[in-house]
Amino acid sequence: MIIDISSLERHYETPAGVVKALDGVNLQIEQGERVILLGPSGSGKTTLLNCLSALDSPTKGNYRFKGKQVPRSDSEKMTSFRRENIGYVFQFFNLLQDLTILENIVLIQELSGKKDPQRAQELLALVGLYEERNRFPGEISGGQQQRVAIARSLAKRPALLLGDELTGNLDTLTSSKVMEILVQACDQENITAVFVTHDESLVKYATRIIRIDSGRIISNEIVKTSG
Repeated sequence: MIIDISSLERHYETPAGVVKALDGVNLQIEQGERVILLGPSGSGKTTLLNCLSALDSPTKGNYRFKGKQVPRSDSEKMTSFRRENIGYVFQFFNLLQDLTILENIVLIQELSGKKDPQRAQELLALVGLYEERNRFPGEISGGQQQRVAIARSLAKRPALLLGDELTGNLDTLTSSKVMEILVQACDQENITAVFVTHDESLVKYATRIIRIDSGRIISNEIVKTSG
């Protein structure tokens, strides 16, 4: 088991009172699963993702990662946890426009202390963009940029890959291509993945579908996939 969460709560103080973004979440995820979190806007799915990545600290509850307690309320330890364990794919590609595609990936390796230009090129080949390695982000399509973002997120060999509406800016056909590449990459790299989306068409890429509403898990379904 890679993730073990029990009675997790995240509350926010607002002028109107306390908002319970997460209200007693229990969740276990095994190594190698691909989990999709579904729910309406404001349901708590992004808050859960942020707690999983240690970008945010829960108000109450317990979060263990690979059997160890995840640090909270200690920014340096939380940063170390993210650097050592987490890859993140954002809705907006966040590529540095003045660096080539290859340089964007190598930079992430350098920041995590794992510089390996050969692996960076292998990752670009994995997402089908090796031939574009010396081009700049502005010279390729949005779908290609998201594939670069996936390669970049894998560059430091994360145990857990997280994505928040990662196909939100892509058309349906491009979204499918990106997700197929992502599934292939996770399988090849033996990476556990958790993605937030509102797009029901993406559930076919998951091994588990979790629906969240009002800060609570309302369904947790393991699904059979062909790959």
